[in-house]
Amino acid sequence: MKTDAQIQQDVIEELKWEQSVNATQIGVEVQDGIVTLTGHVHSFADKWHAERAAQRVFGVKALAIEIDISLPGSSHRNDADIARSVENVLEWNTFLPKDHVKVMVEDGWITLTGEVDWRYQKQALATGIRYLLGVKGVSDHIHIRPVVSSNIVKSNIEAALKRHARDNSNNVSVNVHDNNVTLSGTVDNWSERKLACHAAWGTPGVHKVVDNINIAWR
Repeated sequence: MKTDAQIQQDVIEELKWEQSVNATQIGVEVQDGIVTLTGHVHSFADKWHAERAAQRVFGVKALAIEIDISLPGSSHRNDADIARSVENVLEWNTFLPKDHVKVMVEDGWITLTGEVDWRYQKQALATGIRYLLGVKGVSDHIHIRPVVSSNIVKSNIEAALKRHARDNSNNVSVNVHDNNVTLSGTVDNWSERKLACHAAWGTPGVHKVVDNINIAWR
């Protein structure tokens, strides 16, 4: 098990390795495996990339973000202007159901509400607005429509494994509760495990996939 000092050093090195982050602006503190990031960055995207860099480090149990966003003078925009930019993202991205997403901006902070059919639509919108000038933060309250059935998830997994691998679908068990899918069982390799998870995420309405699949390594 890593010590706090080892985790701290690994997070610092990971921040240095992440090209989109200015590691000199970010402080790292670790206590009992819980990492706290402090300091100042110039955009919401910088903050997001710093968070993801810390999350990649093995041994990090939890992450506390105390990074402030100090927008350069040229990056300041009023809320109406930012809201128009978000609406443009919705308008121009063919993946996004613009009529089902509502946008509110207050002091540079974007709040999203509404419903979509797929997780990738939430991700596409998040990616689209992450790099907008003047954004200080995003609260994503968009829901995925609940239309999940264990039979549909199981069918999707079976089809995926038959298309791409030896059919191990009978070895994968599917449990659905409140739109959360839990996968268990045994497959032959990482590729089949990844396929099963991808197929579960590909089912409309899935909010979360818990991967408890074991690999036999035969």
